[in-house]
Amino acid sequence: MSQGNKIPATVITGFLGAGKTSTIRHLLETANGKRIALVINEFGDLGVDGEIVKGCGIENCEEDAVLELPNGCICCTVADDFIPTIETLLNRAEPPDHIVIETSGLALPKPLVKAFNWPEIRTKVTVDGVITVIDGPAVAEGLFASDPAAVDAQRKADESLDHESPLEELFEEQINCADMVVINKTDLLAEAELERVLRDVKGELRPEVKIVRSSYGKVDAKVLLGLEAAAEDDLDSRPSHHDDGHEHDHDDFMSFAVDLGEVENPKALVARLLPVIARHGILRVKGFAKVAGKDMRLVLQGVGGRLQHYYDRDWQPEETQSTRLVVIGEADMDSDAIRAALASDRSASEEAGRESAAAF
Repeated sequence: MSQGNKIPATVITGFLGAGKTSTIRHLLETANGKRIALVINEFGDLGVDGEIVKGCGIENCEEDAVLELPNGCICCTVADDFIPTIETLLNRAEPPDHIVIETSGLALPKPLVKAFNWPEIRTKVTVDGVITVIDGPAVAEGLFASDPAAVDAQRKADESLDHESPLEELFEEQINCADMVVINKTDLLAEAELERVLRDVKGELRPEVKIVRSSYGKVDAKVLLGLEAAAEDDLDSRPSHHDDGHEHDHDDFMSFAVDLGEVENPKALVARLLPVIARHGILRVKGFAKVAGKDMRLVLQGVGGRLQHYYDRDWQPEETQSTRLVVIGEADMDSDAIRAALASDRSASEEAGRESAAAF
C-alpha cells in the first residue's frame, strides 16, 4: 500500500539521558514551518521533558501540540494511552504534518511500532522511522553492563548462560529496532573512544541502518524525517528479547521525586548532587530548580556524574517556585537513603556554592 496518504510518525527512543529531548528541540528549530505534533512519554511522576519542550520558545512549538503520557511506559500502555492519543491528533480540524513520539528512556520501541498496525490508525499513520539516540560517553564507559569484565568472563566460562543486565538488554532492544542511530555527545569523546563506540554500535545494527554523530542533539529535521521506513511493515527484521511472548515490565528500575527547596546557585546544587549520585549509583537526574535571587527557572539534567544546567524561562505566577527533581535508578536503589543524603549534604554544598557565586 502506498504510504503517500498517511501521516508520517517518527519514534525517537534511547536510554535515560541520551539526549532525546535536545534532539527533538533541534528538530523543531529546523522543521521549516512543518506542523509537528509531539507525544512525550516519561518514566516517573514529574513531566520534565514535556515541560522543557513547552518552554523552548520555538515558533512552531505551540503548547497544544505537545501531548504528554506521564508516569508510565508507552510500550506497556499502548491500548490505554497511546492509541487514544494518536486518535486525538488525527481527529483535529487541522491534523499535523508529522508526529514525533519521544519514548521514555526505559521503553522498548518494538511494541510501540506494532501498535501502528492497529485498525484504528493503520490506514492513517505510518512509522516514518525509529531514531535511537545513544549517549556516546556512556557506551564508551560500559554503562549498559553492571560489570562488563565479569560478564564477559562468565560468558566465556559458560556460553549457555544469559548474563545480560537489564540495562544492556534494554540498550540492545533500542538499537535493534532502529532505522537510524544518533550517537550523541561526541564532543565528550576522544577520537579513539569515538571510533571504538562507532565500531561497537555498528556491529549490533542491521546493515541498512545509518549512523549519525551529534553533539547537543543537533541533527537537522531534514536528516531525521522522511526516512519512509514503514517500520510497522518490517517488524520481523527488528529482533527483540520479547519476541517469544514473555511480558515486558520495569521491575528492574524505579523512580521517585525529591523536593530540595531553594538553592543558592547552580554550582551549589551540583555540589550537593554529585557525591550522592556516586555513592548510590543513580542513573539519571532531571528536573527544575529555584535559584535564590533568580526569576528564571533552572533546568537540570544529568546522566551519572555528568550534570547539565541552564535557565529556560521565567517562573509562572501559578507555579510553585521550588526545586523538584526526578531520580531514576535500578530497583535496589535506596530512596530513603538518597533523600537523607541530599538533606545532610545541603549545608556543605551551599557553602561551596556561595564561594563561587560570582561565577554565575
